[in-house]
Amino acid sequence: MPERWVSVQEVADHLGVNKDTIYKWIDSRDMPAHRVGRLWKFQFGEIDAWVRSGGAGDAPARTADSKERL
Repeated sequence: MPERWVSVQEVADHLGVNKDTIYKWIDSRDMPAHRVGRLWKFQFGEIDAWVRSGGAGDAPARTADSKERL
């Protein structure tokens, strides 16, 4: 059975952070998220893999300038 898609609030609850943090991580840390209309949707498997790979670590967030250099 395919993994279900979850909302920003469900991901925030899963990780124990605020919804605003999720939006910041989408922007600055390449959190795996998929836009469906005007909503962001996620799969816990992708989120958990991203966290394990250090995506939510304490490293400084990328700025728009650093994204351009990649």
